[in-house]
Amino acid sequence: MMTTATVPSRPSTVHRGPWREERHPRMPDSRAALPTVPDLLPDVLPDALPDPRSGALSVPVSPDVQPTRTVALAAGSVAPAEDDLADLMVAFRSFQMHHARVLARESAARGLNATDTRFVLFLAATGTGVTPKQAGEHLELSTGAMTSLIDRLERHGHIRRGPNPDDRRSLLLRLTPSGAAVAQQISGVYSAAAREVVAPADRARLATQFTLLGEALARHSRAASL
Repeated sequence: MMTTATVPSRPSTVHRGPWREERHPRMPDSRAALPTVPDLLPDVLPDALPDPRSGALSVPVSPDVQPTRTVALAAGSVAPAEDDLADLMVAFRSFQMHHARVLARESAARGLNATDTRFVLFLAATGTGVTPKQAGEHLELSTGAMTSLIDRLERHGHIRRGPNPDDRRSLLLRLTPSGAAVAQQISGVYSAAAREVVAPADRARLATQFTLLGEALARHSRAASL
């Protein structure tokens, strides 16, 4: 019975002429698994989602870091309009971050929390007083939470309760001189910043755009939750 010997595979050979040859190890199979783009991304970007229109990965950008708009997934570039929109979203989140920090800082300096201050500013904007129900709807607070807020601000001396001439079963909440001073001081911080940055000719247009953007944001949020 004839036995067939198995000859071990030889490394591939590259000839450099009749006097010399160089030996190289066999190259790995090109079909081996390669890392995908998500494998190459850092763990801090778990919420990145592909944009089907541009073939790019839209990356949430923290206002605390240098903005990075997109990570390419395929050949091609992001349309200029979408690029500008990404810049706008980064700027909006940055503004939102600064607003939250300022509101918390100014509130804490007066022994209040951010919700207290929002209510004080809301009362200052209405001028005529509001019912507890109207205040709760504006702040999105339950009846119990709204009652606690009213009691707290009343102890601080910033609001007072009074009769409602339109409904004897209800009452109106109004600012005291102390509450009006708090509203004026905190509003002054925002007014100073706007006065520094926004030209007088642009203020009405920017106010309109802020209003429309807020309404559109609420509308799209409701639609997304359906």
